[in-house]
Amino acid sequence: MRPFSKEQIANKIKFENPWWSTGAIDDYYASMKRRLYFDLFSPLVYEKSVKRAVVLMGPRRVGKTVMLFHLIQDLIDTGVSPKSICYLSIENPIYSGLSLEELLLYFLEITEQTPLNEHYIIFDEIQYLKNWELHLKTLVDSYHKIKFIVSGSAAAALKLKSNESGAGRFTDFMLPPLTFHEYIDLKDLSKLITLGSKTWKGVSKNYFQTEDIQELNKHFVDYINFGGYPEVSLSKEIQSDPGRYIRNDIIDKVLLRDLPSLYGIKDVQELNLLFTTIAYNSGNEFTYEQLSINSGVAKNTIKRYIEYLEAAFLIRVINKIDQNSKKFKRATSFKIYLTNPSLRSALFSPIEKDGDFIGNMVETAIFSQWGHNTGFKPYYARWKGGEVDIVSLSAEKQKPLWAVEIKWSNRYVKSIHKLSNLKSFCVKNHIDRTLVTTIDIEEIKEDDGLIYDFTPCSLYCYTVGRNAVDEKLNLTMYHK
Repeated sequence: MRPFSKEQIANKIKFENPWWSTGAIDDYYASMKRRLYFDLFSPLVYEKSVKRAVVLMGPRRVGKTVMLFHLIQDLIDTGVSPKSICYLSIENPIYSGLSLEELLLYFLEITEQTPLNEHYIIFDEIQYLKNWELHLKTLVDSYHKIKFIVSGSAAAALKLKSNESGAGRFTDFMLPPLTFHEYIDLKDLSKLITLGSKTWKGVSKNYFQTEDIQELNKHFVDYINFGGYPEVSLSKEIQSDPGRYIRNDIIDKVLLRDLPSLYGIKDVQELNLLFTTIAYNSGNEFTYEQLSINSGVAKNTIKRYIEYLEAAFLIRVINKIDQNSKKFKRATSFKIYLTNPSLRSALFSPIEKDGDFIGNMVETAIFSQWGHNTGFKPYYARWKGGEVDIVSLSAEKQKPLWAVEIKWSNRYVKSIHKLSNLKSFCVKNHIDRTLVTTIDIEEIKEDDGLIYDFTPCSLYCYTVGRNAVDEKLNLTMYHK
């Protein structure tokens, strides 16, 4: 086979960097709204005192490439010369066989520049280059004036390689699926949310509220069905057939290509069966034995597959504690949630607000927001005859800080006695205030000294997602 000529490679690099002549990214990317995560990501790129490459990781189709183009425009807007910014998509076949340094030298030669000047070099889809982490480490050590930014979808491999080989050289940044807060912002619906305060016995707490809970709930159900991915959120055409887009372009590529190539999985049908079983039952408690029976996959294989699926950011395993908040030495059961509720809708069908699985998917959506808070590890409490959905333990003493019960129902507001499991847990663990979600009722009640904050699921989901992203405002609910 004839190799690509030097001229062909140079022409492709010029094509990928139109701002060298136009001074701006093209309209396709410029027209897209920035993700709120951009303000958390961009400071890592502008950081000059620490000589590190920035590794942008995340699952497929969450907007990594779009964020990189928004970064390019931001660099130009802040005075960086367009010709000092180079974007290269490593998955392009024309770059096959070329090292990162060879691509860098192509850029410098084409633009007639020297590595002694400041430049920003972006390598997109870096996982397509074998031993990318060794290439990148060498560049960081050799070119002190150049800031390197790389991205990749195979989060499991990128994280592993970054940790192993990039210690002190790489700064990792995980871009997760959209929070409900981001979804509302992306669709220009922020007017639905206002900041208010709750007062109970003279004590006021900041919280987010809405004038139209029915409208917010409608968008909340849409978020559950379509909201994890920017493209799906904004496209009615894709929403009419989410299975084709999400299943083919996201799930299948991870299950059939990324994970098998990373871990040497030979029976992709087994992996697919297991993931389908988990997705259908997201939010349920599982045991390895049950999963083995339901999916037909051997128990030892399931343990490995769950690790792979979690590393690929498709699922999240939540461990349990008992009524006394003690962890189990040998956990035989655990809960598994999809990291993004819209994965289930794509595999099966969108759910309705009163559908059979709405409770599980509301819970999945809320847990997916907590997944954005990297410093938080949620648990659920389970004991004979009782359960509490979310519990936070203090890092120091491993004692409960707060407990939340997720309900897609209004009936518990008038029937507090039916929350006896939650009450029992709170009393036993000296918690004097708890939160219970509802469909659309907002109210504070007290029973036997325990205060119950009843809050609509959609508002709670919005608040958790916003608190995870909005570091500047840092407006939190009472337990955050």
